[in-house]
Amino acid sequence: MKFKMVHENYNVQDLDVSLAFYEKALGLKECRRKTAADGSFIIVYICNDEADFELELTWLADHPQKYDIGEEEFHLAFHTDDFEAAHKLHEEMGCICFENHDMGIYFIQDPDGYWLEIIPEEK
Repeated sequence: MKFKMVHENYNVQDLDVSLAFYEKALGLKECRRKTAADGSFIIVYICNDEADFELELTWLADHPQKYDIGEEEFHLAFHTDDFEAAHKLHEEMGCICFENHDMGIYFIQDPDGYWLEIIPEEK
């Protein structure tokens, strides 16, 4: 029996703000979308050409308040082929929330508070 990871879900408060953030910060664009007939939810899958893995952003009409995501003890990690340029972009965006210089990594935070790890591509 084999398993392949295909996506991870993040619930978001403002879908448009989240889509804009992920496109600018990580180059992720909408792959497909599911909208409930009654308007109760919208699910948008975002991806890029670098991997098959997708991030699922879910907006719920009956949840207008911010999500309680705990203590940021979980995260999604991204390799980048240009660590310096990525760091500069994220610094300009003001979304870097933690840096570990000893490990050579840093984290950015999306509009809903989810942490995303940025790792230099291994040589």
